[in-house]
Amino acid sequence: METLAVVVEAPGQVALRRLGMTPPEGDDLVVAVDFSGISMGTEKLMFNGSMPAFPGMGYPLVPGYEAVGRVIDAGPLGQSRIGEQVFVPGSSKFIGARGLFGGSASTLVTGSARVLGIPEGMGESAVLLSLAATARHALAGGALPDLIIGHGVLGRLLARMAVAAGRFPTVWEISPQRLDGADGYVVVTPDADDRRDYRSIYDASGDSTILDTAIARMGHGGEIVLAGFYSDPLSFNFAPAFRREARFRIATEFQPDDLAAVIAMVGSGRLSLDGLVTNRVPASEAAQAYPQAFSNPACLKMVFDWRNLA
Repeated sequence: METLAVVVEAPGQVALRRLGMTPPEGDDLVVAVDFSGISMGTEKLMFNGSMPAFPGMGYPLVPGYEAVGRVIDAGPLGQSRIGEQVFVPGSSKFIGARGLFGGSASTLVTGSARVLGIPEGMGESAVLLSLAATARHALAGGALPDLIIGHGVLGRLLARMAVAAGRFPTVWEISPQRLDGADGYVVVTPDADDRRDYRSIYDASGDSTILDTAIARMGHGGEIVLAGFYSDPLSFNFAPAFRREARFRIATEFQPDDLAAVIAMVGSGRLSLDGLVTNRVPASEAAQAYPQAFSNPACLKMVFDWRNLA
């Protein structure tokens, strides 16, 4: 088997090339991918070479964990799923490149348990399900946010889920291009906000220097949730955190039940993914798309279109 895949050959070097794939066995599914997304967090670190040591990390690699398509074939135990519209968080079945996380390819082979059925007609917005699951996983671990730092896609999803649950957070954003798009919550620059009693602060900025700023705006006994991914060490001044009896929580990878929950939320209308995909290009333009995705603040989510790609 072969597939066309985005391959990060080395930091700053992206190509689209053919790779071999391990044929499906057992309950493996073969998925023809329609769309895949670029992660603005982990993939940026892979692209610029600042990704911390991580199992499976190395070059060349197939990035991505946001793919949506249809099951076109399967191993002997997965035949009943042929024809399903599905979300796939990636594959490790490539020959000639690492699969971290292995979602940016025209065809993917992976175990049935990792592949979730989705409603027909979601289209390119379905690539956002993994970020929505990340947001849901972070929220499920504690109190709903009073303050969210960062109004990228993750910050917007956290805010939308909070509003759906009856909490109307403040969101900080420093980029003028990202101040709009709020629905049920307020987006301001940090300098325009004088509150210093936030009890639950979620950081979705990925800024490793954010802790002292967040602590200064926290009420006594408050919690900071690190929902981003950080390439540099995080540190903070102890005394202000001590006086506030601050708590810190790290939201790790989403789990299958998080994905299932957000699929249900989208299906019921409790969560909208509208307006979050801002850029879509043919997968053949991957080399040009990566620098644009990471340098243009108006680009919230870059999506590759794999349909009709020879």
